[in-house]
Parts: sequence; structure tokens; C-alpha cells
Amino acid sequence: MGDTLEFSDIYQEVKGSWNDGRLRFSKQNVVYKSSKTGKVDSIQAGELNMAQWRRVCLGHGIKLGTSSGHVYKYDGFRDTDFEKISEFFKANYKVELTEKDMCVKGWNWGTAKFSGPLLSFEVNDSTAFEVPLSNVSQCATGKNEVTLEFHQNDDTEVSLMEVRFYVPPSQSDERQDPVEAFAENVLSKADVIQATGDAVCIFKELQCLTPRGRYDIRIYPTFLHLHGKTFDYKIPYTTVLRLFLLPHKDQRQMFFVISLDPPIKQGQTRYHFLILLFSKEEDLSLTLNMSEEDVERRFEGKLSKNMSGSLYEMVSRVMKALVNRKITVPGNFQGHSGAQCITCSYKASSGLLYPLERGFIYVHKPPVHLRFEEISCVNFARGTTTTRSFDFEIETKQGNQYTFSSIEREEYGKLFDFVNAKKLNIKNRGFKEGMKGKIDEYSDSDDDQHDAYLERMKAEGKIREEGNDSEESDGESDESFNPGEEDDDIAEEYDSNASASDSSEDGDDSDDASEKKKAKKPKVVKEKKERKPRKEKKQKETGGPKRPMSAYMLWLNSSRERIKSENPGISITEISKKAGEMWRQLGKDEKEEWDTKAGEAKRNYEKAKQEF
Repeated sequence: MGDTLEFSDIYQEVKGSWNDGRLRFSKQNVVYKSSKTGKVDSIQAGELNMAQWRRVCLGHGIKLGTSSGHVYKYDGFRDTDFEKISEFFKANYKVELTEKDMCVKGWNWGTAKFSGPLLSFEVNDSTAFEVPLSNVSQCATGKNEVTLEFHQNDDTEVSLMEVRFYVPPSQSDERQDPVEAFAENVLSKADVIQATGDAVCIFKELQCLTPRGRYDIRIYPTFLHLHGKTFDYKIPYTTVLRLFLLPHKDQRQMFFVISLDPPIKQGQTRYHFLILLFSKEEDLSLTLNMSEEDVERRFEGKLSKNMSGSLYEMVSRVMKALVNRKITVPGNFQGHSGAQCITCSYKASSGLLYPLERGFIYVHKPPVHLRFEEISCVNFARGTTTTRSFDFEIETKQGNQYTFSSIEREEYGKLFDFVNAKKLNIKNRGFKEGMKGKIDEYSDSDDDQHDAYLERMKAEGKIREEGNDSEESDGESDESFNPGEEDDDIAEEYDSNASASDSSEDGDDSDDASEKKKAKKPKVVKEKKERKPRKEKKQKETGGPKRPMSAYMLWLNSSRERIKSENPGISITEISKKAGEMWRQLGKDEKEEWDTKAGEAKRNYEKAKQEF
């Protein structure tokens, strides 16, 4: 038998919702990683003292107990997995995997047993159902009755709101009411937050972006309390997934981001992130409301009774010690301006996108955190409103797409190099052609550092330019829109060595640009010589012959209605873009037909011009 056993598609029940993930048994520990949140639960092998194999709704499940009283349940195993898991547990954990039958009689009369963090309802010594007491939000008592209310999970379609237990009066011991004893056992393990005792420390009037406002933050041993003018929030440290400390682009402010699961609620609004904004110039002297011995014993040198420094450093240091999680900061990425973030827009709101070592985070409205492991591919796209910017699209394995728009074109090279270095799949034709059938969706096939997107844009511009040598004048209608100009501009936007565009050369001498790009010189001179007589003809309002159309324009006029019918609601500019793509895909024989028609039209034009 190997050193590890791994299982995919294993489910963990979280407040009525099944979250899938991966489970690994090794000699040292048991590790479960959630696919939804990326949260990792690790159980040391020496702490395991109980293991049960049970028939449950999703096949078979394992219930693990630890010496500290925690219980973990995982479902989704097959019947054939029992033997190899049982042998692995005996060999490495010295724990026997026992089979436990569940009661399915449907009886509602039985015995309630409290075992660590679980309330087990048993019928004839067989468990009918179990209630994790950490899911209990409130416990109320009545005459011979106890009512349990539960925390709600927004991811579930149907939620269990409450359960009522009838507790018969005791005949043997009259000194303690059985109802009160039942309620005390529930409350001892329930997740009922009560602000009893003194806070460890208090931070006054901190600026909070989500939820918006200024809040006093009271730090308690097991939870933090946000106290504002209108709303109060109590956040248990067990709901904190990650901590982020991010510098603002102006280098004068800092974001401190707390990722929460489950989120805090304000009416129908859910806040998955708590974002605090600090000024770097704010300092604070902090004294913890604990003795020096208690501080040393509780925090083991992570905190001291008296501390001083920047306000954001004090808050992040205290939170790191109490939550016991690492603080994520930006990695080695540096943008065009030297900042560790990129200015962009998401859902019509401007914000900052931070490329991290293991993901991306956007602040602040709405906050978005995307881990590399849940990203299927990324895409660099042209900006929809201007060629001075581009869009960065991220598609997840669940099919969700996030578009960060209005990114300055100067950031393109830095962001492309970062994505390429992290071996994310780039959804781009030029890049995919170079992959040559690699199976690993996270890695690229070669180590080339060339800009595939830039090369493709240049190639498209060149192809369209060749198909549109005889372009229409500036006074023509929108239907004579030349896609070659648009893509040529795009290629120049991303080419730091590109000369000025054709449009900037009209009406002035650009000898330097002509010397740099000699290939374009004949075209520029020809256009200038031809445009002036054409304008004179229009001014004289003569009835001379109209210039002939190019092969591309002849094909476009014949294909325009078909493109409109195949793409209902498409705009004029999108028609030209689509037509350019279709023209490039035409075969040589098909293009030769339109070249012949264009040649014939040109000969007729020359003949008519001589007669005129």
C-alpha cells in the first residue's frame, strides 16, 4: 500500500450545503481542500482517535473524531473503498475503521446524546440524525420544550430554520430541570456570540469601505465586533478565510482585506469581504487589556502588551495573531508606473486589480478574489470604447467570466509577462497555436517570450491592409468602414516602435516616418496625390466616374445582408470586424473570383476616366 490515499469529489456538509473537494490520507495527516473556497482542513495523524464508516445519502461516508473533541464528516466514497481505507488506518493511524448503522425507521422518539460538538438523536442505540451545535444560532426554552434555531446558508435552496425537542420531566433528580440541563449542553457548544467580558483592544473610528462607514472594532478572544452608528456585526474568527494587506496605488494608503465565509449580512446584502482603508501616516500606541503573562501564554511572542507603530500595522498584527492565518501581500509584480496593482474597471466601477502569487484580487466595488487553481483561462481583448486601453477577461472552471476593462495599454506587456510566468492558459489564437496539443491546461508549451497577441494584431492589420489598397475617402458613409485601419491602429497601439498612423499624416509632411517605414512611403504619396483631385472634383460637382471598389469591398457589399441575418442586432462596426475575420478565412480560389471582378471594375474605370 502506498504512503497516501487520495479521493476526488468528496463532499463536506457546511450548514446544509454540500461542498465538494479533494481528500488525502497520508502517514502524517488527513487533508481536505474545498474546491469552492480553497480552504484547507488538516488533521494530524496523532490526534485521530475515532473513525466510523457509515451509509449516507451520497453513498458512504467517514466520520472522524480527534482528541481535542472536533468531529469531521466526509461523504462520497464507494462501497469498494472500505477495505483499503480500513487497512490504511490500521497501518498508519492505529485506529480501527468501524462500521456504524444509521436508524432509518423515521421514529421521532428517542434519546438525545451530547458528544463533543454534536447532538446525536438515537433510536435503539442507532443514530437517526446529528446536529452540529456550531450551527445553532439561538436556543430557547419553554415548559418541557427546547427550541434550536440555526444559522442560514445562502447557498442552499432549502434551509432548516429550527428544531423543537420535547423533554419529559425527570422522575429521579428534581434538583435540576432537564430542560435547563438540555439548554446548557447546547449553549456550551453553540455558535451564539455574546459580548461578555472585556475586549482585548479597541480600534476607534476606522474607515470601512465594505460595509461602508466608520466603525469601532472591538477585538474579543473569539470574535471581533464592528460597532457603527447604524449597524453592528459580530464576526467569529472561525469564519475568516484569508487576510490581505495591499498598498494603494498612490503609495499613501493601505487596504486591509478580510475574506469571510459565511459572509456578514445586512438585510438582503451579503458582504464576503471586510475592507478597511488606512493612511500610512496614522500612528497608534496600543495597550492590550491583558496581563503580560496572559499575552505571552496566549500569543507566544506574536504580540506584546504595549505596542506602537502605524495604525494598519497594529490592526493587521493583532488580526494575524488572533485569527492565526498568514497575511497575503502582493508578489513581485510591478506595473508600468511601478505600482503593484493595475487601475481598471469592473461592473462600471473603477478599482484596483492586484496580481498575487497565487491569484488575483480586485478592490473594491465589488471585491473579487480569484485563485489560479480555479481559473480556466484568461484573455486579452480590445477595449470596447477606445483603442487606448484593453480588457482583461478571466474565465473560471465553473463557467463564470470576470471582465476587467479600461486597462491602460502601457500595462499590457507587464500583465502578459506575469500571466505567462504563472503558466495560465491564455485564450488567444496566436498563443494556442504555439501550444501544440499540451494536455496540461495550466502550462504553456514553450518558453518563448514573444507577444503572441501583438503578432496576431499585426498580422490581421497587414491582411486587411492588402485587401483595401483602394480605400474610400473620409466623406464616405459608415458602410465603407475599413477594418484594416482599425486593426492597423491596434497593432500600432501595442508596438512601441510603430510609426505614426496614416490618419496623423494627412495634411503635413512626415519625412521621418517615411524613412522609418519605406514600405509605406509609396502608399502615402499615392494617397495624397489622389485625394486632392478627388476633393477638387467634388467641389466642382462634376459628373466624373466613381473610383472602383477593391476586391474586399465588392465581397463585403455582397455579404453584408448575410452577415446581418446570421448575427441579429449586430452594429455597423461589428459587421466590419466580422467581415474582416471572414475575409481572412476565404480560400485563395474564392478570393481570386473577387480579384477578377475588381480588376474588371478598375479597367472600366480607367476607360470611363479617359472618355470623361
